[in-house]
Amino acid sequence: MYADYGVPLALVIIGLLFMAAMMGLQKLLAPTNPFRRKLMPYECGEPPTGSAWINFNVRFYLIALVFVIFEVEVAFIYPVATVYLDWIRRGQRWFALSELLIFLFILFVGLVYVWVKRDLEWIKRIPDQDSVN
Repeated sequence: MYADYGVPLALVIIGLLFMAAMMGLQKLLAPTNPFRRKLMPYECGEPPTGSAWINFNVRFYLIALVFVIFEVEVAFIYPVATVYLDWIRRGQRWFALSELLIFLFILFVGLVYVWVKRDLEWIKRIPDQDSVN
């Protein structure tokens, strides 16, 4: 029973040894010349201004999450596209096409939902109190 864990354990040990060897090799070969300018954070070649502890707009994270969700979902279309010709040869053309169209329809509904909720707008408008009454 314990023999089944031998290969994964050996791979973990080899990985840790390899990581330690690379870090040790870096310490031996890398030049060390720390000075004030070299120890500053790098901001696209510009000298840093202000504190690094700033609050980001929450909408940035929301838009980034929506992008990641749609990007991953579109990546799921690739396996279907790779086997689509095989499905056509087997006579499953309409099945494959309907699966792909249903998937794209679900993505479209998700995009419409996000759009209607106005989550894709960077600057949200606050409704006037006078217009509500």
